[in-house]
Amino acid sequence: MALKKLIFKPGINRDLTNYANEGGWYECDKIRFRQGFPEKIGGWTVKNFTQFEGKARSLFSYATTDQSENIGIGTNSKQYVASGTNTYDITPIRTTLTTPTTDDCVDTTDTSNVVNINVVGHGCTDGAFVTISGVTGDVGGIPNAEINTEHEITFVDNDNFTITVTTAATSTASGGGASIDIECQLNPGGEGITFGYGWGTGVWGRSTWGSSSTVPISTAPQLIFQDNFNNDLIYNIRNQDIYYWVYNSGYSNRAVLLSSLAGAVAVPKEVGKIMFAPSGHLLALACTSYDAAAGSPDYEGGYDALLVRWANVDADVGPEPEKWQPTVTNTAGFLRVKTGTGIVTALNARQETLIWTDTSLSSLQFLGTAEVFGLQEISNRVNIMSPNAAISVNNNVYWMGYDKFYIYDGRVNTLPCTLKQYVFEDINRSISQITFAGTIQEFNEVIWFYASGNSNEINRYVIFNYLENIWYYGQLERHAWLGVGTNRFPLATYNGYLYEHENGKDDGQPGGQSPQPITSYIHSSDMAVEDGEQFVLTKRVIPDVNFVSSETSNPVTGDNLTPEVEVTIGVRNFPGSTNSTSDVAGNTLTRDVITAATINQYTNQVYIRARGRQMNVKVESNTLGTQWQLGGIRVDFKPDGRRG
Repeated sequence: MALKKLIFKPGINRDLTNYANEGGWYECDKIRFRQGFPEKIGGWTVKNFTQFEGKARSLFSYATTDQSENIGIGTNSKQYVASGTNTYDITPIRTTLTTPTTDDCVDTTDTSNVVNINVVGHGCTDGAFVTISGVTGDVGGIPNAEINTEHEITFVDNDNFTITVTTAATSTASGGGASIDIECQLNPGGEGITFGYGWGTGVWGRSTWGSSSTVPISTAPQLIFQDNFNNDLIYNIRNQDIYYWVYNSGYSNRAVLLSSLAGAVAVPKEVGKIMFAPSGHLLALACTSYDAAAGSPDYEGGYDALLVRWANVDADVGPEPEKWQPTVTNTAGFLRVKTGTGIVTALNARQETLIWTDTSLSSLQFLGTAEVFGLQEISNRVNIMSPNAAISVNNNVYWMGYDKFYIYDGRVNTLPCTLKQYVFEDINRSISQITFAGTIQEFNEVIWFYASGNSNEINRYVIFNYLENIWYYGQLERHAWLGVGTNRFPLATYNGYLYEHENGKDDGQPGGQSPQPITSYIHSSDMAVEDGEQFVLTKRVIPDVNFVSSETSNPVTGDNLTPEVEVTIGVRNFPGSTNSTSDVAGNTLTRDVITAATINQYTNQVYIRARGRQMNVKVESNTLGTQWQLGGIRVDFKPDGRRG
């Protein structure tokens, strides 16, 4: 048998067995398909210089009238706005503690750099941030400049919390003076799902006094939802209040409660999610109700998990996001979703707002009448994995459900997926709320990030290419994602940094560190000759690999780069047997050996020797500055005896 050109079906299929998927691709990491052929994904670079606090589960970008690009970053610890390479802290102040409760509240311990702050009823929780000012003189040998700054609390009880400073105390003392102010920022939320068995969890009196619960109580991760009103940023913490940040070019101010703005009335509390509808009305989904009998300015009723409220839009002034009291002369109002136990999330699509509950999907549409909005149920047999699991692109909405993917194009349909078993049979559902969707529109991709079954944090992604109607997957740790908008590149967060994806070829590192290579690979399913009746002897491979815009040197390290990939020809005799490979000398290699032949831009052909009933191909790269595209590999193999 002469040379055979290997052309595989595009996309990855894990819902079939390896052998049943003959002629297709079976495994991959950090690759995509372009016109049916695989290539390595683009790299990423770090955008911000200073590491931010907490895990960022929310990204939102918008442009201001002075052409600034603002990126809202919501973490479980703080709220930031990034502009350029700088990140600004706009976290609201929960309360300010002052004299007389703060008089001489600083306590030091000899030889320790841990300082105790004793303030009765301070209300701070572990991990909260406070800014101390007004301490006069050294306290126990610790300079007051080290105390008069921002600190993260390291221990807390009702009347004390501790901070850590650089200088160790030279004596045990109390002091600080009578002019101390302590600004307490909003208390942090959970990074992810946390479980507790501690005293006070579970049903009161279930066991003996003082005993812990026998069933763990979970604490949900803190999620933040953002939108902009002209130049300003509006956001809410899930099931908490709505906050408002007034843009200024110096980024020197903090966000405040929306209800604290002049003219604010009946602003809802305990809000699940805020967003602007296409009509310009600010929506609050799953929130406290309006109660006229409760009185001005709050008019606060009970919490309703199925309630949708919206603020006024004035015919002359425009949107008034601070005014929520329904009157006969304005357009503020409310509706209630009928199906489900609670609203999970919502998303704008075309000229409607889609609203998901735990069991249904409804459409909120602007009517322009006295009723303002109408609510129509689309389906009462759908679900959604998390509040951030839906994305709108090209007039279609895609989302991840509990056990399948969906598409909405005016109707709800199941999205066929060749990776359904791979994804949904190995996903950590206990932390499904941190699952999120994004887009890479340059390559016609919708991407979902999720945690695998044995992970407590995001570590995988799955991609649907809606132009080529194919799926592929990989492993990558990210906490939030933002497709291209006012930002040039897709953005993602991880470990306190903002990353620009599809920018470069390598794994960019923070703090000026040298970039690292990205390991990417694609592995075919097994193929056989005459259904495996013949042994096949493979003798050589003629590659078809294009190295795209390969760099000749690394600008950070200065090392010369020669882009290359490794091609492995694997063989085995039965579908369940161990896969083996052969190197260029014909020596049998074990499955975990990945190097069979190195291909660079000057390689014409490589000689290998591999014999077996079934054959598979793997292409992998792990070098700096490498960007490759795979075409039609040709393999020289021939029958080499019949099976015994």
